Amino acid sequence: MYVGVGSGNPVKRRAVESVLSASDAFDDTTVEAVPVASGVSEQPTGHAETVRGAETRAANVLEAGDFDLAIGIEGGVARFEGCDGLFLVMWAAVDDGQQVGHGSGPSLRLPDDIAERVDAGAELGPVMDDALGESDVARRQGAAGALTAGGLDRQSALAAAVSGALGPFVTDHY
Repeated sequence: MYVGVGSGNPVKRRAVESVLSASDAFDDTTVEAVPVASGVSEQPTGHAETVRGAETRAANVLEAGDFDLAIGIEGGVARFEGCDGLFLVMWAAVDDGQQVGHGSGPSLRLPDDIAERVDAGAELGPVMDDALGESDVARRQGAAGALTAGGLDRQSALAAAVSGALGPFVTDHY
């Protein structure tokens, strides 16, 4: 099977590889990173825009090559009714050209000072780099790792979203 991941970010590719390698349904699978446009803003806001980014990435992967499955992963920020604060959210879409599966990862409340900067128009990745005094946090532990003291890294968080999105492709429950 030939699977394309709609991103050049190695963390997203590793997240997909970890999910696929855990399933017998994906023996003899090749995963390729395919940097494609998301069609959404650099900092998606709200679940709808974040889902649209994941779907667009997956669709663009299918257009880019002869893949059996295309996987788009998008991180964004969103609010939840009944809960204060701005949250990091992540969504995945899996597309085979016939159907699309969706899954979300964990949601993590952003600290107020970081949320204020994102609300003012900054992108979360550079804000996290600045807040942590590091560079390329998004290509390593991610905000998820930083906000949980390593209890949950970005790869594992994204893998949860991918696992959920693969449901219609690996079970008969849909």
